[in-house]
Amino acid sequence: MDQQSDARELNDLMVRRREELAELRARGIDPYPHGFERDAFSAAIKETFREGDPERNVAIAGRIMSLRRMGKASFFHLEDSQGRIQVYLKRDDLGEIYDSFRLMDIGDIVGVEGFVFRTRTGEVSVHARKLALLAKSLRPLPVPKEKVDEEGNRTVFDPFSDKELRYRQRYVDLITNPQVRELFRRRARIITTIRRIFDSRGFLEVETPVLQPQYGGAFARPFVTHHNALDIDLYLRIADELYLKRLIVGGYDGVYEIAKDFRNEGMDRSHNPEFTMMELYVPYRDYIWMMTLVEELISEVAGALNGRMQVAAGEGTIDFTPPWKRITMFDAILEHTGHSLRGKGDAELRRIAKELHVAVEATDGAGKIIDAIFGGTVEHRLVQPTFITDYPLEMSPLAKRHRSEEGLVERFEAFCNGQEICNSFSELNDPLDQRARFEEQMRAKAKGEAEIQPLDEDFLRALEYGMPPTAGLGIGIDRLTMVLTGEESIRDVILFPQMKPETPGTA
Repeated sequence: MDQQSDARELNDLMVRRREELAELRARGIDPYPHGFERDAFSAAIKETFREGDPERNVAIAGRIMSLRRMGKASFFHLEDSQGRIQVYLKRDDLGEIYDSFRLMDIGDIVGVEGFVFRTRTGEVSVHARKLALLAKSLRPLPVPKEKVDEEGNRTVFDPFSDKELRYRQRYVDLITNPQVRELFRRRARIITTIRRIFDSRGFLEVETPVLQPQYGGAFARPFVTHHNALDIDLYLRIADELYLKRLIVGGYDGVYEIAKDFRNEGMDRSHNPEFTMMELYVPYRDYIWMMTLVEELISEVAGALNGRMQVAAGEGTIDFTPPWKRITMFDAILEHTGHSLRGKGDAELRRIAKELHVAVEATDGAGKIIDAIFGGTVEHRLVQPTFITDYPLEMSPLAKRHRSEEGLVERFEAFCNGQEICNSFSELNDPLDQRARFEEQMRAKAKGEAEIQPLDEDFLRALEYGMPPTAGLGIGIDRLTMVLTGEESIRDVILFPQMKPETPGTA
């Protein structure tokens, strides 16, 4: 069937459903009532049913997902938030509403009052004594169709498997693909587990501004908006870091925020312009202490989510059991390429990058070249949880200088399944050093660098009042969810990922 025929069939079905809606109203049936008192759910009913128990009356509600009409009796499967259960209807029990059942379709939302029983085929079901239409569906659902050949082989045709359409119409994706609903329950469990762990350690959850007069905390291009009342441009935050550090200056013993950040950058399997970030700052600690916390945190989250610290990844398994491997960035590059980059100048680094077939920009300095070499030769090989430590200073303008190695900072990133899942510093708390780093960033901007850390005078003022030694951490919730659930694209773990607008007239 071609697209034109598909559209014609869809339009015919939509017309028919509107005709059914009109007839229901003509019969005095409100197709959109105000509520329904339910007291049971499908999975719990099936799990607790026992033969010989006293008759149990239930009130359930959900969406019709399959139906069989057979004259004086009919069956349909009702789907609620826990799963599906079969409903049995008899004309003798329902009277006039049974005659109106022919005007109901797959996708309609109904309420059922009745008693639980087991059919002759052994299926736990609800025998309906009352049936109420709660919402008439005016668009047909893309319910999977099945075809059985002469040998009994079953083929399922799912018209709603197109990824683009599923992201765009997530509501239909959630209706037709229960495993997607479960995925986002698992994502919520990840976040609540992180909150529980941090709250139990005495860290305070806070909220910082989304609209900021000065963006900062990461190398990224911001989104810009205009505040009419103040007549100023504001930025959607790219990170929470600088505001959370202000709170450490203010005297809190550990603060964290789980929030949306926004970066005006490209989109791929691990990047979305709007994403969820968790940031934590703990005074009197350093990045070594934070590595242990990360091991404990993520292994506990994995255990809470999956019942164990091992997670399937393709044909292999990722094991989050502490301790994780720890290796410096330079040693990791040496291990995987045979090249030692310590002490190399820009020209030599460019030569090595070219030899390794790693593309770099003409304006890139040593730090960006090293980062590009790492990204192109090492990152994708880091399948098991690994801490990459001790980065070049120019890559990290907000991190504290390394206590024993010149030209490096105390920073780590944790990698897993070939992608970064968190970033951490021993935070820079020397206001004069911080100002000098900001000024270096502004010189880079003057040379044409787009993604820089701008100079923030108010943040510098806060540091001048004194910030204790502090460890900071950022975890990308979306990427962590990808790793812990085995999803391969960030758009699979974001309910409403960013999409281009639909073409006008799209069904």
